[in-house]
Amino acid sequence: MKIGATLFLVLALCLSASPLNAIVNAETTQAKEQIIVFKNGTIYTVNDKQPKAEAIAVKGDRIIYVGTNKGAQSYEKKAARVVDLKGSTVVPGMTDSHYHLAGVGAREMNLNLEGTNTLEAFLAKVKERVDKAKPGEWITGRGWIETFWKPPTFPTRWDLDKIAPNNPVYLTRADGHASVANSAAITLAGITKETANPFGGEIMRDKQTGEANGMFLDKAQGLIGAKIPPNRGDNAEQAYLLGVKRSIELGWCQIQDAGGTLGEVELLKKLYSEGKIKLRIYKAIHGPSAGATKFIADGAAAPQFDNRFTFRTIKVVMDGALGSKGAWLLENYSDYNTAGFPTVKPEELYPMLIEALKAGIQVETHAIGDRANRVILDLYEKAFAAVPPAERKVKDPRWRVEHAQILDLADVPRFAKLGVIPSMQPSHAIGDLHFAPSRLGMKRLAGAYAWESLIKSGVKIAGGSDAPVERGEPMIEFYAAVARKDIRGYTGEGWHPEQAVSRQDALKMFTLWAAYAAFEENLKGSIEVGKLADLTVLSADIMKIAAPEILKTRCVMTVIGGEVVYQDNSLASLSTSSPALSLSEIRRENTNAEADVASSEESKDITKPEPLKVSRPQYPKLARNKGTEGTVQLSVLVGMDGKVKEVKVLSGLPDGLTEEAIKAAWNLRFKPAINQTNKQPVDYWTNVEISFRITG
Repeated sequence: MKIGATLFLVLALCLSASPLNAIVNAETTQAKEQIIVFKNGTIYTVNDKQPKAEAIAVKGDRIIYVGTNKGAQSYEKKAARVVDLKGSTVVPGMTDSHYHLAGVGAREMNLNLEGTNTLEAFLAKVKERVDKAKPGEWITGRGWIETFWKPPTFPTRWDLDKIAPNNPVYLTRADGHASVANSAAITLAGITKETANPFGGEIMRDKQTGEANGMFLDKAQGLIGAKIPPNRGDNAEQAYLLGVKRSIELGWCQIQDAGGTLGEVELLKKLYSEGKIKLRIYKAIHGPSAGATKFIADGAAAPQFDNRFTFRTIKVVMDGALGSKGAWLLENYSDYNTAGFPTVKPEELYPMLIEALKAGIQVETHAIGDRANRVILDLYEKAFAAVPPAERKVKDPRWRVEHAQILDLADVPRFAKLGVIPSMQPSHAIGDLHFAPSRLGMKRLAGAYAWESLIKSGVKIAGGSDAPVERGEPMIEFYAAVARKDIRGYTGEGWHPEQAVSRQDALKMFTLWAAYAAFEENLKGSIEVGKLADLTVLSADIMKIAAPEILKTRCVMTVIGGEVVYQDNSLASLSTSSPALSLSEIRRENTNAEADVASSEESKDITKPEPLKVSRPQYPKLARNKGTEGTVQLSVLVGMDGKVKEVKVLSGLPDGLTEEAIKAAWNLRFKPAINQTNKQPVDYWTNVEISFRITG
């Protein structure tokens, strides 16, 4: 049936609705925020129309000016704060598209085994913790990797028994897909030589006796993990807050948190509501699961807490990891007599994919091996065919494959064909390629970490780190993408240097393309007027310096939503000042827009009246159920005649509701803004929030 609708633009959400109408409320938000100007910078905007700039002006959480220092002077006079960048490099706020936030924080709280480059060093560090523990107390930790051990073999229960005979020990490999346990832990778990491998996991065994040798892969880790006393709630909160602190200090403005539970979602909302988190988080929960089923039924919510928290994604894990020999391959490993294994049954996953696609829920799937990647692409393709765009809440679902590490060459072009986003972590390549030749042989490396081939096929790669699997540092990831060498400058046979990417594309991987993977390319990801004022300020020009120097570059300032949330105060290259200028010198009535008067240095005062109340008599059919709600934030350019000249979507679900919001915005009418100096009308940008509620 057709649903009639009336559009009202008012200053308060106080409209009543009649049944069988889709009510659209549009409200311009109050704006009394201060202006901050950043000048004298080397600014890479990731905007093809204006690739570089010297200065940025910010009002509230939005960018209002990008251009030259001279052009910024009119804003500087009104600014509450001026930051002299003194040549520092500024890029759009960087995003890590695959991150485990609580894991990053937990790494700071628990036994961190990173950097233990020999078995002896590994055991010595564990022994230090054992010596401080009470008898029977669990010893847990994470971060070890055997790649550079001699020989590069996994540790065993018997290695751990030598240093911990009386304490259960459980230590997770850096990739999170394998753990080693000692005999005390194995005994507590009741594991014997007769214990069968669970689906999606493997108990590695002594070749002679068949006993568990201490290594547990993927879902077999749960046999031990279930016996470990759970963390208290305050520990979980502390882990998140430590992870947030480290992320901001590294220069991340957003992290896309790959996996979790509904309980974690509620904890994060609590921390946001208490004002404890400034970082932007794009959250996923694991599925298939009871939580994922509930999430699909409830539907995705609009971004919350000033666009800082978004929850719209389900994370699936298709296989294990290459290093721990759990990645699911088309053929056996070159150094192990299996082909890995799936960690979810395709026939059980497919129904969830269908329901998620109908409900507008994004799906991201961990797939490392070439068989895992082929199977998930097959499942995505099958689901897309079964649920055509007209039957989807979100026509362009932007489903993702996390890692996409080992691809058969025939599958490379399928990503672009299907509109699937590869979410990849450059540091995986420069670590894994030390052992990947022995795992895969040289032939299969042709499709390994194939960044450039994927980009040339027409896809946007979302860049990430997979921290705490890797260090989670943006400069390591950027370096790995452009150099394709390890941090010591080593490259070897089978590393395929032709798969390195340009610096321009590497920057997009962690800015604009990462935003696209989160449906936020119109909101962030580049430095443009109207977008969120997220900035990462760096100590060196990563677009020009020699590749090894990138690793020495550090974040000196992080700006999220116009707020400086981190600054390296030990660095003297940045100076700030606060001009003695009253904000009353520029009047704004009921708007949060900065009028576009950068070209008029004489302009001192602009008065913009309240918008007019307008109506739109009829909308096309909205395929929505009663009770459906949605909020879309737009930025509109108002011309001198009061008519809308341009509309940009800042945030909102890219579905029929957004389409209706855009149509509604084009019909808005405003009184013109008047330059009080010359009494002439001027164009100006203003932000509009349109809330939909279908009541019948």
